[in-house]
Amino acid sequence: MRDKLFIGPKLRLLRQAKGWNLEACATRLGLSASYLSQIEANQRPVTARVVIDVMRVFEVEAATLDVADDQRMVADLREATADTIPGGEPPGLQELKSAVANTPNLARAFLALHDAYRRLDERLKTTEEAVSLDERGAASALLPYEEVRDFFHYKNNYVHSLDVAAEALSAELGLDGPEPVETVLERWLREKQGIGVTRSAEPDLLRRFDPAAGLLTLGAPQGPATRSFQMAYQIVAASLSDTVEMELGAAGFRSEGAAKVCRTALLNYAAGAMLLPYERFREAALATRHDTERLSLMFQTSLEQVFHRLSTLQRPGARGVPFYFVRVDQAGNITKRHSATRLQFARFGGTCPLWNVHDAFATPDKWLVQLAEMPDGVGYVSIAKGVVKPSGAYLQPDRRYALGLGCEVQYADSLVYAQGLDLKGPPARIGVSCRICERNDCSQRAFPPVDRAFEVLEHERRSVPFSLET
Repeated sequence: MRDKLFIGPKLRLLRQAKGWNLEACATRLGLSASYLSQIEANQRPVTARVVIDVMRVFEVEAATLDVADDQRMVADLREATADTIPGGEPPGLQELKSAVANTPNLARAFLALHDAYRRLDERLKTTEEAVSLDERGAASALLPYEEVRDFFHYKNNYVHSLDVAAEALSAELGLDGPEPVETVLERWLREKQGIGVTRSAEPDLLRRFDPAAGLLTLGAPQGPATRSFQMAYQIVAASLSDTVEMELGAAGFRSEGAAKVCRTALLNYAAGAMLLPYERFREAALATRHDTERLSLMFQTSLEQVFHRLSTLQRPGARGVPFYFVRVDQAGNITKRHSATRLQFARFGGTCPLWNVHDAFATPDKWLVQLAEMPDGVGYVSIAKGVVKPSGAYLQPDRRYALGLGCEVQYADSLVYAQGLDLKGPPARIGVSCRICERNDCSQRAFPPVDRAFEVLEHERRSVPFSLET
């Protein structure tokens, strides 16, 4: 059953921006003033008709009233409050939902303060470690990446202006023709941008551009899909730079480092959007029931590029199935994470060991499909696949990753991987991470959640050496 939609604070802000009182706004919406007052106080959900009228009267897209951002903020607040109140009584889930719904600016300010607290804490720890080792340590070099992660997180991993521009550029290049994509891209660079393309046997090289010589060097050991992506990156860097800079200016990053990281991330996004143009890719995904191998062959891209693109299909009025996408290395580090679903990844720490993405390293030649359930009761069809990226040299280790893709069970009919899966069977009971997981009875728990009291078992030994207080 679809959750009831409460848009009270958002509607109130729209009304106040117009300078209308309750009576004037209610008249325009065809409602009574008392009914509108109840909606703004989140005492009444809105119907589909009211949503349509609000969109018409205030001239806004449906995405403006979407609660997806609220769900993200609630998940982030829950982790942040648990992190900053160790041993104390953190606010409950309903309190957090109320804070996000009624005081969103205050919630954002709290998250900003928490980010500042984390940065300061990391700097202090780095300084202490450097002093103890009599070494100089760099203070939290990954902070710009965290800032960029949050930028995409709150954009629902979809950048409309860039996506539309990349789709138009794809059509201009004629990437839907019979020629190999790599050939089309190389010819475009040579004829339209005056850039020659050569290949090098350097094992770890992906792309190197020499502006003075007008020469793009690609790593020969890389596969065709990787070489195509690197050429696509070069093309969008020259063709869509104005759009990228506009998005950067609107983002208002706190540091130049974050802006530089995001510039590269936006160009990567645009390159993927050009190779996998929105509408053509969305139609193919639906027609193949999201068979990622078939999509990879159809668009001459890698599985990782297909996985990533599926998680970005959130264009207003033409949304695809909402997916999450994650890439994990062998140490369990999440190197990419995007989610258009209600599943929100932990901002800090590792992932649940019961998630099938961790099993993919042992059998990289197999597809793993898992029916999983999060602590909030939402079920997911989770797909995992191990990938090996050859280094091109015997003494250079190959790069190994596990890719994870999933959607909520309600979309299982649109997913070829759900064929033969017992959707009524018992799901794997997974969580976000041990530090904020609510489960009391998980035998794989690594440590207690930061917002729960626990008791050490003195006279009893179980797989988990403590019990959580209920």
